[in-house]
Amino acid sequence: MPLANYLKMLKRQEVLTLLALKWSFRRIERETGVRRETVSAYARQADPNPAKTFPGSGGVSSADSQAFVGVDGSNPAKTFAGSGPNPAKTFPGPLLPPRFAAAAHHDAITEKLDLGLTIQRIYQDLVEDFYYGYSYESVKRYIRQLAPKRRAVGVMHSLPGEEAQVDFFQGPPTLDTGSGQWRRPWVFRMTLCHSRHGYEEAVWDQKLETFLGLHENAFRDFGGVSGVVRHDNMKVAVVRACFFDPDIHPVWAAFAKHWDFTPLPILPKNPKENGKQERSGGYVKSNALKGRRFGSLEELNAFLRRWNRTIARVRIHGTTRRQVFTHFEQTDKKALKPLASAPFPLFRRGTRTVHPDGHVEVEGSFYPAPPHLVSQDVEVRFDRHLVRIFHGETPVAVHARVRPGEYARGMGGSQGPTSSQRAFLANLLARCERVGAPLQQWAKAAHEERGVRALRLIQGALSLVRKHPREVVLAAATTALTNRLFRYKDLRRLTEQAHQAPQQRSLLDVHESIRPMADYRLENL
Repeated sequence: MPLANYLKMLKRQEVLTLLALKWSFRRIERETGVRRETVSAYARQADPNPAKTFPGSGGVSSADSQAFVGVDGSNPAKTFAGSGPNPAKTFPGPLLPPRFAAAAHHDAITEKLDLGLTIQRIYQDLVEDFYYGYSYESVKRYIRQLAPKRRAVGVMHSLPGEEAQVDFFQGPPTLDTGSGQWRRPWVFRMTLCHSRHGYEEAVWDQKLETFLGLHENAFRDFGGVSGVVRHDNMKVAVVRACFFDPDIHPVWAAFAKHWDFTPLPILPKNPKENGKQERSGGYVKSNALKGRRFGSLEELNAFLRRWNRTIARVRIHGTTRRQVFTHFEQTDKKALKPLASAPFPLFRRGTRTVHPDGHVEVEGSFYPAPPHLVSQDVEVRFDRHLVRIFHGETPVAVHARVRPGEYARGMGGSQGPTSSQRAFLANLLARCERVGAPLQQWAKAAHEERGVRALRLIQGALSLVRKHPREVVLAAATTALTNRLFRYKDLRRLTEQAHQAPQQRSLLDVHESIRPMADYRLENL
């Protein structure tokens, strides 16, 4: 009697061959798609194990043993020798569910796999679009048999509150309401390495102010600060990437000191060191954002907050096997450092050379530095209210911001010119004398009028000689001295006007071809 679940010859030979190799029924089912009950029936046929017989009793024939296999491939009650050909009556059990409940949505699943969506995202879409009532594991099993090859990965463990990893990735197409164009914003993601709880926010740029503000928002969302923040070698955080000793951006270093964490750049071109964030960012990109478009940046951020609250937090993480937000509440949140009492006072910085007049220039304004630092490089840190001057790591001066073109008040009252300033003035006056006496006289008068601030002015007057004829500059200096004009813009205007005025050609009064005027009297006509 043939088997109830009849297989084609090729599939039957495949099953028998795998049975001969001592494969398990479950493994054969996974590789061939034949149910374990059917494989079991073929196993009994290939290697029958009849019940023990007694002397004088006939054994059960192979054909009879085949007859005892149930219609649905079940194993009916065993029979013993001499019991007769009528085994115990068996009743058909309940119908087995389909092997893969997700197989009913095969077309939709393969279409989403072609789009590159993750299994979690596919499961969410099946629930939302088709009211799928089975478990997430059923979808995973079905997709695994579509693509059975899996790659093993390592796991790096972190203590609660020990480390967070950050990175940017490009978001979905979003309408820029300011320009009316569709753009791809940058999505910032910070992930706590122990619980995998994260914070994400979309922005249009990766400027330093934006970068620091995103960290503050993430810390406030977590309710604390991790001990280490690991990041890649982005320009806003690392001035110079190096395998052994990278140079951290001074503002980023000051921000880390204010919030009490250690900034830790990864090795150049080695994203595996930031692996948890790379995987977490990929999860946000594929699960939350792939295939979507948003009408504004505010709409995108509102969606990210809702997605984090309803999906990302409540998921069971594949590595920890725990619900993400519950794990965060029980571990990371208790170990995070407290928040800073005040926001970080954001500032900008730059390197300046102290001019011989003892000032440094910051955005068109001038601030005095200590006289002993003339011609040396100093670091300036400035915000909307203050300008701080540093020599190395030592603060040497603090000034209130003034409007462009203005000079801040001097340090410690009025001071006479230093020896270096006197030498520099003498050099400038000597250069003016070589150009012409009028320019030297105007330079001396300008220095008497404006003091050390006239040093830059005299340099500007000398630069005019390289652009205009010397006679024109000397004429402009004479006019400026007569009218007591000691500003560079006035001297430049007078020079340009004199240079652009048409020069009159002088006519000769006496020449052999010109008759004297007396020859043109009326009486001679």
